Amino acid sequence: MTNLNALLEPGMLVQHPDRPDWGIGQVQSNIGGRITVNFREEGKVVIDGARIFLLPVYGS
Repeated sequence: MTNLNALLEPGMLVQHPDRPDWGIGQVQSNIGGRITVNFREEGKVVIDGARIFLLPVYGS
């Protein structure tokens, strides 16, 4: 299975699959599998891309 997190780039919009209450987040960086996302309701969070597979958001 391909790790889609590897395709995430700064500026892309994502959602955390287990935390919909965080709202939509914007990817700030993706370095070595550590993805920094600024979520509307939670603020800046660093995600371990090997453990959490973020969901891309299109058209928002």
